[in-house]
Amino acid sequence: MRQSQARMRRQDLAKRSMSHEVKRLAGVIAGLRNSLDSVHRERERPRLSGAEIGLLDERRNNLLLTIAALDDRLSAVQGLIKLGRPHVMRMQ
Repeated sequence: MRQSQARMRRQDLAKRSMSHEVKRLAGVIAGLRNSLDSVHRERERPRLSGAEIGLLDERRNNLLLTIAALDDRLSAVQGLIKLGRPHVMRMQ
């Protein structure tokens, strides 16, 4: 019985930890999307040089890649929670 209680306690802890990670990831993604919107607004300004446009395009591409990677991570964590297979995260 004690092993079962310990296992349930670990699973509850893991689920809380993963739920917290989902909230943090969602917040980071929202912030990055706001940055992406500001890059789009900046790019629409008149009289930008070619170098400035190139820098904004590079920043936009980096933001898009980062958002895509974090979206993948978010989906994976949400999927594990829905499957009922949470695991304890090891922070490094």
